[in-house]
Amino acid sequence: MKNMNFMLLIVAVALLFTNTITAQTGDYPLNAEPGKCYAKCLIPDQYETVTEQVLVRDASYRIETSTPVYETVEETYEIKPATTRIEVIPESRETITEQYEIEPATTRLEVVPAEYGTIQEQIEVKAAGTRLVCTPMVYKTESEQIEVAPATTKWVRRKADRNCLSADPNDCLVWCLVEVPAKTEVVTRRIPNCPADATINGDKCCREETTPGQFRTITKKVLKTPARVREIPVPAKMGTLTRKVIKEPSRTREIEIPAEYGTRTRKVLKTPGLDRQVEIPPEYKTITKKVLVRPGGFSEWREVICSGGVTAATVRAVQDALRGRGYDPGPTDNVMGKNTKAALTKFQKDNGLPIGHLDFETLRALGLDY
Repeated sequence: MKNMNFMLLIVAVALLFTNTITAQTGDYPLNAEPGKCYAKCLIPDQYETVTEQVLVRDASYRIETSTPVYETVEETYEIKPATTRIEVIPESRETITEQYEIEPATTRLEVVPAEYGTIQEQIEVKAAGTRLVCTPMVYKTESEQIEVAPATTKWVRRKADRNCLSADPNDCLVWCLVEVPAKTEVVTRRIPNCPADATINGDKCCREETTPGQFRTITKKVLKTPARVREIPVPAKMGTLTRKVIKEPSRTREIEIPAEYGTRTRKVLKTPGLDRQVEIPPEYKTITKKVLVRPGGFSEWREVICSGGVTAATVRAVQDALRGRGYDPGPTDNVMGKNTKAALTKFQKDNGLPIGHLDFETLRALGLDY
């Protein structure tokens, strides 16, 4: 506990020194946005645990003698050699049915009469035209805002609120970029109000109207298909005849009679006995040690919640998130008390986060959207 208080004291002095130098030298955050606040925070040293193996005993060798290995095998020997015999296969017949022509195919001529249809078409009686129609001018009044002075921004130094993690409020001073709105004036003017398709002619609005043409419908008879002569085929007359034919002639074939074999078992040498040199591998043991991965120090400018921006709902969400990750922020009382600050500082140290402010990186690590 004493070491933690000493560390917090060092952080507070460093932050106060950093804020003083920043205010004097003009070291402001780059790409800052209006309405947001920024501060420099302490980042602790980061360590990681590594595991390595160390040699306990060197590799060596030993001589081993193996005994011969035998196996039982089965082998086949011929009892009777293979022979052949001649076999006669008789011819085979089948019954087929075939068609023959009784009367050849012919054609006959047929006259197809012409076909007519009725159609309707429109003819123009009077051509389409245009005429110019004018109406008196109508005016409307419009108001327009014009910018007198553009918007600007300015830096404002503000004190830390009651949610500061340090006991001394001067340790958590922040600089906020505040937006100064632009200045505008209203100008009123009177303008003509004509339709989009009209033109202005003196004190009138004129537009061209189209007068449609006049048509009438007539009906007339037209030739659809002319008369023609077509040729109709007359199929041939066929008869059916059934007869027997040879499907496959008789033949002889040679049939192979396989040889006959017997099986016997005998013992044969599979692996002779021999001496071999066996390698004894070296022995190692595993050790674990902690090494420094990245030294700590003061961070660059980080975005923090502005004074008054930490509401009771925000504190309650932080307390619930800390408790869900195994840290004890005390009772859920919506107040950034000493237990909540201590738990939040421990969470920042354990996760290598900036220490000293409720910054947005810490909120994201807690799984909170602000």
